[in-house]
Amino acid sequence: MVDQARPLVLLLARIALGVIFLVHGYQKFATMGIAGTTKFFESVGIPLAGVAAPAVAVLEVAGGLALILGAALPIVGTLLALDMIGAIVFVHAANGFGAAEGGYELVLALAAASLAIGFTGGGALALDRVFGRRRTAESVSA
Repeated sequence: MVDQARPLVLLLARIALGVIFLVHGYQKFATMGIAGTTKFFESVGIPLAGVAAPAVAVLEVAGGLALILGAALPIVGTLLALDMIGAIVFVHAANGFGAAEGGYELVLALAAASLAIGFTGGGALALDRVFGRRRTAESVSA
């Protein structure tokens, strides 16, 4: 039963996590704007804030979409986890653990979930699995 549920559970987790990153990245463009995001990054001491702000916004939007689609999961999962580690170091660590106090609790969970989803194959309907199977089938017939 657990083995049968695993692909569906991974799909649901992948989509939920992808939506979270997609929305956070979109907010950096639409709500705060890249200029506002850059200003915030500067205020918390992120180096090269003018480069980091659009890079993080693009990573979160593209990474969120990639998670939803199940594409390039090991790469995307690792990059999003590193993004969250940066958020911990520059923004959340000084506030302690609790999310209610602006701490790193939620950001740490997002980093861990990114790695977990990134290295599990993504479950049902993941593009990585579809293309992985095709490659395997092609290499066997070659």
